[in-house]
Amino acid sequence: MGLTKDDVHDILDVYIRAWEQQDPDLIVTIFTKDATYHERVLEAPIPDREAIRAYWKTKVIEGQSNILVAGPDIIALDGDTAVAEWEAEFDDVAKGVRKHMKEIAVLEFDGHLIRSLREYWSSQTIGAVAVAEQPVHAGRTRRG
Repeated sequence: MGLTKDDVHDILDVYIRAWEQQDPDLIVTIFTKDATYHERVLEAPIPDREAIRAYWKTKVIEGQSNILVAGPDIIALDGDTAVAEWEAEFDDVAKGVRKHMKEIAVLEFDGHLIRSLREYWSSQTIGAVAVAEQPVHAGRTRRG
């Protein structure tokens, strides 16, 4: 039996948990060793699992806090390729603002690991970050 929408949900649950918990060691557990990660599809991809870990350390751990994610919704699944959508809010640490983001990702799988991820997203500022705020990791919705 091939990849199912439940399989994709389970894998993306790990992705979102790693994002919300800012865990670069967890994120790499769902990627193949030679996976590619296109955070910006018009630029060169992040080339492998160790580079993905380094990217997450810089982008997610050092650059974001108070991450809350809603979703994912699996829009399509065709063989080993899935399209998923989710929304997130987070503090952009460098800019000192709270952002809302909506993202669609195209994921290609090798078994139950991601071999290619391409993100298409847009974000907007929704407020300033309060100086005294502490990171909050809240739950998210699943399958719906």
